[in-house]
Amino acid sequence: MRFEFREYSRPFQPPLATSHGVWRDRQGILIRLTDEFGQIGFGEIAPLDWFGSETMAEAIAFCHSLSAEITPKVIFSIPDHLPACQFGIESAWESLQPAPPATYPLECSRLLPTGKAALHGWRSLWQPGCTLKWKIAVSPLVEELALFEQLLQELPQSTKLRLDANGGLVEAEAHQWLAQCQHDPRVEFLEQPLPVDQFDGMVQLSQRYSTPIALDESVATFSQLEACYQRGWRGVFVIKAAIAGSPKRLRRFCQNPEVDVVWSSVFETGVAQDFILNRLISSVSQQQRAIGFGVNHWFTDKLNQLESKAIWQSL
Repeated sequence: MRFEFREYSRPFQPPLATSHGVWRDRQGILIRLTDEFGQIGFGEIAPLDWFGSETMAEAIAFCHSLSAEITPKVIFSIPDHLPACQFGIESAWESLQPAPPATYPLECSRLLPTGKAALHGWRSLWQPGCTLKWKIAVSPLVEELALFEQLLQELPQSTKLRLDANGGLVEAEAHQWLAQCQHDPRVEFLEQPLPVDQFDGMVQLSQRYSTPIALDESVATFSQLEACYQRGWRGVFVIKAAIAGSPKRLRRFCQNPEVDVVWSSVFETGVAQDFILNRLISSVSQQQRAIGFGVNHWFTDKLNQLESKAIWQSL
């Protein structure tokens, strides 16, 4: 198979604030495979190193290390420390085959602006019965808890709200958030309240409060997913497929009926989104929770609306 790649960079509009800092642009790599019959498959490598994947530089170096002609043996022997490369190149290989028909519509949660901007930003994103997501642990605790109460007063009762701390809370702050959350059933879950190395603390929080806890950074890669499951986690798993590794292994893991999954975006282009939505999610059990792909409004380009071939040609 012929292997080609192109880099891209997309600015956030406006920049996205998280507990890890301000994210100004999304960088990644598009992959194109052409088989001996001239069929083309596209994939995407979208690293997120502060989330646990390889760096963009490591991904680029790996792509440069591959020859222009590669075999399935090479594709399926990418090491686990390059999970975004695993996903991107394997998904390009799978995309050489026709996509299966869609089996059911998917509800997307929508990402609110951070901080005070959420108080008016929710209106343009809201629909009856929708799910919204708000990043916390960005501003001082007292300020955010006050904004949270204002937001709850404004949001219609049919709304579901997810809170995402990106591991940015200390234990005392997590207790305060959960104590406030459990009084309102609209809060679907609190995502990754504590850092990755505090797994036991998150288990204890999940046992004490009625508001569910979701693991995110703690389960960024497939090896982390397996490890947390083996350690007894039966709460929500937020799976960012584009950085989790092999799609084949992800499918097998998510077919376990004990696994409560929320599929989530890492702000990839339409190339990876199309694969995740139409080939990966549709191949596992019925999706019960809204998927976390309502993020395209954070970009002004068209790299989520175009088909893979057009996205490739636009770079």
